[in-house]
Amino acid sequence: MDSTITAATIAATAAAIGWLVNHILSERSERNRNRHKAKLSHIERQLEDLYGPLFFLLHEGTASFRDFKETVGRNIGIIGPSMSPEDLDTWLFWVDNDLMPRNAAIQGLLSSKAHLIDAPRMPASYLAFIDHHNSWRVSHLRWKQEGVPYLWHSRTNWPREFERDVIATYEKLKRRQEEISGIIVGS
Repeated sequence: MDSTITAATIAATAAAIGWLVNHILSERSERNRNRHKAKLSHIERQLEDLYGPLFFLLHEGTASFRDFKETVGRNIGIIGPSMSPEDLDTWLFWVDNDLMPRNAAIQGLLSSKAHLIDAPRMPASYLAFIDHHNSWRVSHLRWKQEGVPYLWHSRTNWPREFERDVIATYEKLKRRQEEISGIIVGS
């Protein structure tokens, strides 16, 4: 009987250990799955609320500026006081009805969704865009409201690295979204 009790005790202990190990592994797996779901949810918010709209607005802006140059019929060169009156009228129409509203939308996204920026601090190119937009917006508004002349463009150049940074981050987030989705489905 002693051996029967010993065998039963060993079997019960093995079953209990097996259950405990299975439970621990299941809990760990569930925690990992929840962590991946949380990461995926955050990435999806970044893409949906910030980087997707920024990507679209920047792509639209590039195409629109190309359309402007085609409308004028040539590469107008330097935008400023030396432009012909016709080119200046066309430029100011584009500024008021296309460029400024789009830049304001980009600025609005950056200010309202800054918590979704995929960086430990505000990237330099984003700050350069804000400087570009604010400089131009205020000068243009003073001209419209008070007649104060200006150079018909921002005091700072369009930061090309801003567009590159946004596109690179968008693409990186799309890759991470795909990777994490695969992990969640596979688990």
